[in-house]
Amino acid sequence: MTTTFVIEAMAAANAQLRWKRREQEEIDDSDSTSEYSDDDIMGRGRSEPETKPILSVQRSGGHVDHFDIVERVEMGQMASMFFNKVGVNMFYICIIVYLYGDLAIYAAAVPISLMEVACGNHSCSTGSVKYNDTDPCWGSVTRKDAYRVFLVSIFLMKSVFTVLLGPFTFFNAQKTKYLQILTSFMRWIAFTMMIILALIRIIKGTGEGHPPVASLYGVPNLFGVCVYSFMCQHSLPSLVTPISDKKRVGSLVLADYILILGFYVLLSFTAIFCFDSSLLHDMYTLNFTDNCDVLNNWVLRYFLGLFPVFTISTNFPIIAVTLRNNWKTLFHRDGGTYPWVVDRVVFPLITLVPPILVAFCTHNLESLVGITGSYAGTGIQYIIPAFLVFYARRHLEPVVGRDAVNKHQSPFRHAFWVWFVLLWATFCLMFVTANIILTDTRK
Repeated sequence: MTTTFVIEAMAAANAQLRWKRREQEEIDDSDSTSEYSDDDIMGRGRSEPETKPILSVQRSGGHVDHFDIVERVEMGQMASMFFNKVGVNMFYICIIVYLYGDLAIYAAAVPISLMEVACGNHSCSTGSVKYNDTDPCWGSVTRKDAYRVFLVSIFLMKSVFTVLLGPFTFFNAQKTKYLQILTSFMRWIAFTMMIILALIRIIKGTGEGHPPVASLYGVPNLFGVCVYSFMCQHSLPSLVTPISDKKRVGSLVLADYILILGFYVLLSFTAIFCFDSSLLHDMYTLNFTDNCDVLNNWVLRYFLGLFPVFTISTNFPIIAVTLRNNWKTLFHRDGGTYPWVVDRVVFPLITLVPPILVAFCTHNLESLVGITGSYAGTGIQYIIPAFLVFYARRHLEPVVGRDAVNKHQSPFRHAFWVWFVLLWATFCLMFVTANIILTDTRK
């Protein structure tokens, strides 16, 4: 539903830009005609080619649909067009909190994978084992110490890369097509391997999972995980705009969601029937590194164990640059520039330090994903799209009139659906918050 809200707001933003340009062209044309007297115009027409039109003429030679999505209008730009100053600031704060959560998850996931590979048992002499943080890794060095060593090492490398060289100094962060294709290819290989390996074990009858039919205990956290897993609203402008034929863009997005849902269901159900739930790692790939009953090829086990390191390391700098740029936009003032120290030291540090501190304090990925998805994710997936489409409709009505038809209008066009989404988001936030408080009081 909210995906269709964002697409409708994108179309409205494109219409708004076209109308502004048309008004500006008419103003420029009227100004150009006023620069000459009648004698000047007659003389200019005889002696030199006409470079400016004498009269403002209608430029639309044919039918022009103002709601065509031909320009990429990011959510931040849409917020600036349709929200007031408070709304724009709230939008950037929500994006920043989400990106901080994203970086904290990534900052914890990489050293966890490195720790498990470095400290885990890969000799196939034992089956699945649930290690504690206090268990030894190298002599007197515990697993938790090893995790923090990897975390600090990653932070130092990122700091040097970001502060001294600047992010993506030697290439454009926008042009990472081949890098993204490579990481996508690795994801498909890893996901397909995990599903097939789990299915083989289940078919052989050696699966260890015996899940209950239903359990309400994990529902609040499931909400945050689902939001985090399906959230793509902030990326829709970059995904939808390049599509040449947008007549069926809604059907394409729906098919995409169904495909992703099927993939998640297949991955999740094979996991819960293949592995003992008490031994499942938060990082699912790690379940294949220390259980030789599932996978006894050491090369493939190392590949799956280090798979998050490869893929997350390519995304971490891009998200860090995005977060840094959002901080700059939030504090930017027209006509002002940042000093070199603020631009190259302060902003990168406030980008990197908070998520590293969070990852230093906890490496519970389930909680990090649940909280990030439940709060910042709810804002991006539900609240912001609902307000965007609501104010876009109100903003454009006096400009294009009630009779103008937005061909990308959401099927949920009634205002009831906007308020339904906002109420649903509020209810879910209250439910998740109450569950977190009650869980802490039980402890």
